[in-house]
Amino acid sequence: MAWYEKIIGDLGAKKQWREYRRRLDALPAPYRHAGRALERYVLNLGPTDDSDALIRMVTDLADLLEQAAAAGTPIREVTGEEPSAFAEEFMANYGDGSWIGRERGSMYEISAPSPRPASLSRRTRPRPSRARPRA
Repeated sequence: MAWYEKIIGDLGAKKQWREYRRRLDALPAPYRHAGRALERYVLNLGPTDDSDALIRMVTDLADLLEQAAAAGTPIREVTGEEPSAFAEEFMANYGDGSWIGRERGSMYEISAPSPRPASLSRRTRPRPSRARPRA
């Protein structure tokens, strides 16, 4: 590892990112615009903790868009009627490294129905008997 890589970081990821952007810029306009929109969504909500996963994800996205452009497949057939749902499903293949994904997961855990432990129930003491005393 060179001394400047200790300061700047791995330059391989930067080269891969630039290659991805060149591939995206070479696409026809509708595919390029869709790619940029999906990229923006992925960068905000995707696995930001893991740069390798992010590079794999955008590289796969470029592959997908290049194949669709070569086959003449309309963007709506690639993304479906709900592009954000497509992006969520696409990102799910690469792990959930973003803080938003972790928070979303913790909300699912909190909201999932689970049996309440006895220590957390409202009444831990036995109820007093409501029977009437005999006269």
